Amino acid sequence: MKVGIAQINSTVGDFDGNSSKILAAFEALAAAQADIVVTPELCLVGYPPQDLVFKSDFVSSNLNALERLRSHAAIISPIPLIVGFLDFNPTELGAPFYNSAAVLQRGSVPVIARKMRLPTYDVFDEARYFAPGKEVTSLLVGKSRIGLTICEDVWSEEFLDRRYPRDPVAELVAAGCDLILNLSASPFNLGKPSRRLQMLRSISSMHRVPIVYCNAVGGNDQLVFDGTSIVVRPSGEATALASFKEDTRVVDFDLNSDFAGELSATFGTGREEIVASLHDALVLGLRDYMNKCGFCSAVLGLSGGIDSAVTACLAVAALGRENVMGVAMPSRFSSQSSLDDAKALALNLGIRFEIQSIEATFQLVKSQLAPAFAPRPEDATEENIQARLRGLILMAYSNKFGHLLLTTGNKSELAVGYCTLYGDMSGGLAVLSDVPKTRVYDLAKWINREREIIPNSSISKPPSAELRPNQTDQDTLPPYDILDEILRLSIEEHLSAREISERGFQRETVDWVLRKVRLNEYKRQQAAPGLKVTSKAFGFGRRMPVAQAFAG
Repeated sequence: MKVGIAQINSTVGDFDGNSSKILAAFEALAAAQADIVVTPELCLVGYPPQDLVFKSDFVSSNLNALERLRSHAAIISPIPLIVGFLDFNPTELGAPFYNSAAVLQRGSVPVIARKMRLPTYDVFDEARYFAPGKEVTSLLVGKSRIGLTICEDVWSEEFLDRRYPRDPVAELVAAGCDLILNLSASPFNLGKPSRRLQMLRSISSMHRVPIVYCNAVGGNDQLVFDGTSIVVRPSGEATALASFKEDTRVVDFDLNSDFAGELSATFGTGREEIVASLHDALVLGLRDYMNKCGFCSAVLGLSGGIDSAVTACLAVAALGRENVMGVAMPSRFSSQSSLDDAKALALNLGIRFEIQSIEATFQLVKSQLAPAFAPRPEDATEENIQARLRGLILMAYSNKFGHLLLTTGNKSELAVGYCTLYGDMSGGLAVLSDVPKTRVYDLAKWINREREIIPNSSISKPPSAELRPNQTDQDTLPPYDILDEILRLSIEEHLSAREISERGFQRETVDWVLRKVRLNEYKRQQAAPGLKVTSKAFGFGRRMPVAQAFAG
């Protein structure tokens, strides 16, 4: 049995474009002597389609595209092609659609599999759209009985920390299947590839059946799919496709040689491997967000600090230096060293760089407001005016030249509200909004691993917004290593203040941090969309009320 794996980057709703990619991969894999070809979950549609499914012609259009795909595939090769698509639920019970997979083969009526386990946690809300499949589905290819599963169907409860009434893999094995295929669209987060590998090895060993796990790749809005499709044998031997890019592979289950060699570094759990995969995920997510939304270039503010420097490096890696512009916007509180660092970064990256001072405009606005504000002293109001003037300038560049404005704030700042609405939060994509400050430093050092791209002084100096004399972040915030761990325990592990303080943190600090998180929900709900790279990001996978009184 030779299984062709087509790890494809789909765009939501681009039925023609997705079909073309599927057919190109199918033709290449058929030419490589595959006996069957599998694609990712909802590959024809793009994942997740969200409420587009409710548009009157969306599901019908995807069915028409599936029929065209079936006709074209039959011309290319007689082997089966398994494609993820949307289907109607013809009954009046449950949600109106099925998350489905079709087996397209010349001269045969398509075999249809339905996803049985529908996740409704974090970024997933599949029960809103889909009814669960009622029966497992398999097909005979040569002498092999192949079981079809879709994403969550193959995950074991041990790794999901939740229970489902049925186990599709166990049912398929009991029905005589000697190979399990899985069409998946599993979003990336740090450490998840190694967790998937561990899970698949466990399932394969438990049921004594090999598993082919074909995962989606690419960015769709806030989600990044890493690919890293995996094939495992019951012995634990495994091989994987590339991470963070499209890939195809034919795996011959009659040859052990296909499983020789080391797995990708993406499966590593060491510090360097984790940071490298974080970098690649952000680059892919940024590139696809730009391309799929129709943007060709980006602009961002360069302050000389580490956040804007890392964001600029990611933008150049994603878009090319010719498509990135940096703007420095100093005021009287900006140090010369920060401006020098911004210039040096732009020179090292080879991007267009301009300086637009906000000082004269800032003084004009202050003088205009002085009669209304007297006799109150200057405070955060004047600091926020500076941030908003910078946002105004950057949005003007965005409007005039068609650049997408990239915001540069990190997860730590966004969590506690150390950011300004309509100021440094202005923009179309928040590249680092799910990256804690300590991870930003890791990224900077990784980017500089071979030569100095980000000026070392941007990394070594105390972080500062430079909105008042001699300001540093730690005037207001706890040290970032403490802040980030408290935030991780609260946001990702959902621990209470008492439970966090029992981990060795001062209760007063914990209470301050969690109160800031709670009070600044209104800011986050107005923030630009960000790229999800941790197990719990600020975005549609975390739904918190703004008006609430639960302190915890």
